[in-house]
Amino acid sequence: MAIVGCGLIGQKRAKSLGGERLVACADIAQDRADRLAATVTSCKAVTDWKLAVSDPDVSIVIISTLHDTLAEIAHGAVAAGKHVLIEKPAARRAAELAGLAEAAAANGSLVRVGFNHRYHRALQKAHDLVTSGALGPLMFLRARYGHGGRVGYDREWRSDPAKSGGGELIDQGPHLIDLARWFLGDFAEVDGFATTYFWDMPVDDNGFLLLKTAEKKVAFLHASCTEWKNTFSFEIYGRDGKIDINGLGGSYGIERLTYYKMLPEMGPPETTTWEYPMADNSWDTEFAEFLEDIRLKRPPSAGLRDAIEALTIIEKIYRMSRYDHHA
Repeated sequence: MAIVGCGLIGQKRAKSLGGERLVACADIAQDRADRLAATVTSCKAVTDWKLAVSDPDVSIVIISTLHDTLAEIAHGAVAAGKHVLIEKPAARRAAELAGLAEAAAANGSLVRVGFNHRYHRALQKAHDLVTSGALGPLMFLRARYGHGGRVGYDREWRSDPAKSGGGELIDQGPHLIDLARWFLGDFAEVDGFATTYFWDMPVDDNGFLLLKTAEKKVAFLHASCTEWKNTFSFEIYGRDGKIDINGLGGSYGIERLTYYKMLPEMGPPETTTWEYPMADNSWDTEFAEFLEDIRLKRPPSAGLRDAIEALTIIEKIYRMSRYDHHA
């Protein structure tokens, strides 16, 4: 195992390896690589990611760098014949991922994209309910995800389009888009608007999306970093009932799923609530599934196509909103 990018997400990943041995850590800041490497025995710390991905003891590479190097390192790791878990959004734009899936197939490498929100307990439960037919045919979903930033947020790397590829829509937006596709399928029509209301930065702080499948199932999504109180809300509407998910744990509040089952006489629905007050295990569950993908040689359920679909939607909204993050 190697981790490239030893910041907050790299550290989270290191805690979720399920017994796999971490043999190399790479970060452009030597001290960050050193700190993460020191948490396990006999782990190398390097500043050049190429040394980590070419290491013969490494078979899996986790890439948790800033957005501007995700795709470049993924191409390098796949060229070295490694399996790769690349954090969302996987690139600043879809074009950076061109040829990666073909190279991975040619080299026998599996590539998973870190859409860990699929693995939160409430979303796993929702997916089980939907696929069991509990909601009947789906009609639409409505979701909001946001935080309030912090003092100086508009001077951090996320506000630099060269590093980030955009603002809030490419930061928390990909999770919303990916979850919407996971439940509704591919979107044939994309509409929306990204803008900057509050933060003094050249990237968006709010993104609004209206996405439609070919069958006119709709995803109505809003990603915001002017939320002030951290919010995660995900509602799925079927002809026979609805699911309401709130919270992701921590500052987002207890993760909770409520299932409203419509009765034949309509009126107040039969209501069941599940609460998940325990620690978030989505990172562990996701990585365990990736190990199983590798063992079974099966394509990861969240893969490059999912990242490309999300990025393609984001780029379209940016073009419609006259944001030129791709200069």
